[in-house]
Amino acid sequence: MQSAREGLLKIVVDALQRAPQEQAPLLAWSLVCGVSVAEKTQATSFKDGVLQVAVPDETWRNQLRQMAPQYLAGLNRMVGDRVKRVEFTAVTAGERKK
Repeated sequence: MQSAREGLLKIVVDALQRAPQEQAPLLAWSLVCGVSVAEKTQATSFKDGVLQVAVPDETWRNQLRQMAPQYLAGLNRMVGDRVKRVEFTAVTAGERKK
């Protein structure tokens, strides 16, 4: 089973590394952060090496900031060292991802 997982991961990484530079980190976010975090967050933009991620509130923002180094490492493994920083922004209820 491990080789099937590794093979699938290689396919995903290859596809992300061929994706347009501004789109790859957005696509990779939900894979790197995992299902639970992906359900509550949304990668909204990528510019000048900075991935912007919308989060539900200040508590989420503060918790995810602590995880930023791990997310950054995971993103760069998938997209080839394109991301320099991840910034988390709390959004109001009307702006949240549905």
